[in-house]
Amino acid sequence: MSISFPLRASSAILALTIASRVIAGDIVVVMGPSATAMTRDQIANIYLGRSTVLKPVDLPESSAVRAAFYKKVTNRDADQIKTVWSRLTFTGQGQPPKVLPDAAAIKKVLAADPKAIGYIEKSEVDATVKIVLTVD
Repeated sequence: MSISFPLRASSAILALTIASRVIAGDIVVVMGPSATAMTRDQIANIYLGRSTVLKPVDLPESSAVRAAFYKKVTNRDADQIKTVWSRLTFTGQGQPPKVLPDAAAIKKVLAADPKAIGYIEKSEVDATVKIVLTVD
């Protein structure tokens, strides 16, 4: 008898509960300081591999901000996102976003690369990045 399924289900429920506590408007999509505003559809296309104009970066899979971002912007959960990127990688059509450990690392990459795009909590925004979309 295996207990791994109940533990995985419990972990998933806990992650969704934490993600649901991220209040609307707390997550923002950011780029370097010279960026311009973008639409939700443009952001979704970037994070679903449909557009390769910009280089998306991600927070770790365990991040509640990541779970909330994908649910609100792409209407997909973590497993669906993995499936999308697995298919794109397998067919040679793309590589998943680079995963960075935290908002500080994301801001550092965005400040150095005008083609990079990421998402962080609004409270983490400073002069090194510009908000291109507020996720609500």
